[in-house]
Amino acid sequence: MSDYFGKDTPKLGFGLMRLPKKGVKTDIEQTKKMVDMFIAAGFTYFDTAYVYLGSEAATKKALVERYPREAYTLASKINASVAPTEKFAKKEFFTSLERTGAGYFDYYLLHSFMENNYEKYDKFHLWDFVKEQKEKGLVKHYGFSFHGGPALLDKLLNEHPDVEFVQLQLNYADWENPKITSRANYEVARKHGKSIVVMEPVKGGALAKPDEKILKLFKDYSPDMSPASWAIRFAASLDGILTVLSGMSNIAQMQDNLSYMKDFKPLNEDEQKIIQEAQRILGQSSTVPCTACRYCTEGCPMQIPIPDIFSSLNLQLGNGQLDEAKKAYLTATADGHKASDCIECGQCEGACPQHISIIDCLKKASETLE
Repeated sequence: MSDYFGKDTPKLGFGLMRLPKKGVKTDIEQTKKMVDMFIAAGFTYFDTAYVYLGSEAATKKALVERYPREAYTLASKINASVAPTEKFAKKEFFTSLERTGAGYFDYYLLHSFMENNYEKYDKFHLWDFVKEQKEKGLVKHYGFSFHGGPALLDKLLNEHPDVEFVQLQLNYADWENPKITSRANYEVARKHGKSIVVMEPVKGGALAKPDEKILKLFKDYSPDMSPASWAIRFAASLDGILTVLSGMSNIAQMQDNLSYMKDFKPLNEDEQKIIQEAQRILGQSSTVPCTACRYCTEGCPMQIPIPDIFSSLNLQLGNGQLDEAKKAYLTATADGHKASDCIECGQCEGACPQHISIIDCLKKASETLE
């Protein structure tokens, strides 16, 4: 592999977006155990964000207050989309510093660029603001996370050549997905010589429970390797990868990730062929590619639990489990907010980093499951 910024960084990062829960709150004690396991295995990269509910506060309790600052690296993010004014947006940075107690951020990102929001970062002068924080020593390295298309990515990297890294959604399921454009975005970033932090390598957990045909492919080759391991190793095997973020939600997931990433070996030729066959199978899939990030639910005027509904629908679309899908749907909509309540305002589609046609998918869920 080529030389690049972050080449020697351990290739598993701890994404702190989907932390374990105890009721509605973060399970801090379990999170502490996961942090201990992660650091003991030699990993250092932790990733949080201003908009990850409760994540930065949990990071302080589970990590920052328990380890010397040089023992880990921490990334957080500034999100213009949730900020009504420039002043509010810039305040996010200082709020994140206060919440985490980290003193500075090793990596700091302008968060979740898409075609419908990137101009707001210019309007609020956030590029210059983050560089100012870097000059003050409050940020060591800066970049941005990206959910748009390759043309916009190329534009941004031409306009901001001093960016040190980009965070991209890369996984084998989205490699040729025309809406996510994983491969095209990867190639643009590498054309500009940028290192890449990988997000959604397991596609919000979807690739941990793949199509039965794909699962058989994996098990026939290596019965002991988890489906998630194939997804994470696929991303980590690419050139130019700084680290691969895994949003681990319990100790079992941490144990699984560490089992194959502590002594990481890139996919061999046979394994690459198996991934290609899995991609071929996925090209025929009709499941909803939702990663359960829940950006869509925050502004839904009807309070529809969109990711939970799509998870239910996928039981039918992916495996033909109609009865199971209907039962899951009843649980997901137990509070009375159903797919058929959608008023088609489009707020969710504007917020969706996966560019899912949410309104149409909710109609399908209503027709199939109600």
